Amino acid sequence: MQKQLSVADFQQAINPIAHHYTQFQVDQRILLTGHSHQAWPDVALKGIKEAWQDAAMHLDDKWQFAFDKSRQVEQGFARLLNDSDGDYTLAENTHTLVVRFLSALDLRKRPRLVTSDSEFHSIRRQLDRLAEEGIEIVRVASLPHETFTERLTSQINDNTAAVLVSSVFYNSGRICSDLSEVMEACERQGAELLIDAYHHLNVLPFDVTQQGLQQAYIVGGGYKYCQLGEGNCFLRIPPECQRRPVITGWYADFESLDKANHHQVNYGSGGQRFAAATYDPGSHYRAAKVFEFFAHHGLHPQLLRDINQHQTTQILDRFDVLDLPETLISRDHKMLPAERGGFVAFKSAHAPMICSELHREKVFCDHRGDMLRIGPAPYLSDRQLHHAMDIFATVTKKIALHLTVN
Repeated sequence: MQKQLSVADFQQAINPIAHHYTQFQVDQRILLTGHSHQAWPDVALKGIKEAWQDAAMHLDDKWQFAFDKSRQVEQGFARLLNDSDGDYTLAENTHTLVVRFLSALDLRKRPRLVTSDSEFHSIRRQLDRLAEEGIEIVRVASLPHETFTERLTSQINDNTAAVLVSSVFYNSGRICSDLSEVMEACERQGAELLIDAYHHLNVLPFDVTQQGLQQAYIVGGGYKYCQLGEGNCFLRIPPECQRRPVITGWYADFESLDKANHHQVNYGSGGQRFAAATYDPGSHYRAAKVFEFFAHHGLHPQLLRDINQHQTTQILDRFDVLDLPETLISRDHKMLPAERGGFVAFKSAHAPMICSELHREKVFCDHRGDMLRIGPAPYLSDRQLHHAMDIFATVTKKIALHLTVN
């Protein structure tokens, strides 16, 4: 019987699951990119091989096997959202799903979209372009955090087609609380709510029912905390959805292709109505294996949250001890642990330089503008985290000295 893992197991000198990630060499490199892209467990390679074998053996009949894998992936995402009612559409990235969602809105009657100033580029860029075409885009500042929900909901009116907002902001790592209030405001005004849960999924528990989000659209994917790799994104659609995306592919009416209605474009039921067309099923084979791996080892969202909280606290405690000048680098001390997502963010005008110097020492992180992002993952040990922060101390002090001299 598989031993039930606990947070204590992940506080030992040797990480209990690292040996399942030999291909990605997680014991030889310190991969603090958990918020951006995580290593894949070795079982993912078996999924890739299975996809090849099904294609070689079954030719065009492979699709019955591929569709079974896609159903397993949909079910995996539904479990992570604790969602028993929604329907799901899969796609290679969230942008294509966001575009289909936007195309299902009646922007002629309601030409107003409300969002935050901290959305990832898949939403941000597309809304920028729509603004150029005359759609009213209202961006609400994510700071100060304490009043964000109130300020966001105050912008929702009967001219608003939808609100698009993240459950965890990609630049700061701060959790967007009170999404239920945003949902209620949308329902009062007849607007839709699209939640970008990419930075929430599989590192924080997410409960659609508990948060009252049964009528919300939710996008997310597997490239980050789920360890599924590329090509595994989803759109969660509210039950009984009747919207008709303008951007639509032939898979959206897959079951009725021979009964085409030439007077009106037909749509399938459930998540099928937001589907596109032929895709590469290999990513779903890989994802199905990884979902099985997580289930087998009992790596459920609450345990992963506990592991992540322990790891991010280790990083922040070591950072505070360094007592670095705030003119060089700083962090938000007001953010409580319960408000923190899966990574920590440090503000520095020298974030690109710090990131580059860490990379030279095989400590991998990233930055978004002046925000240095450090994200641990469950396959890292405390020893690796402390070693990484030793290197971080050397790098930042070297840069501080250089700036002082010059």
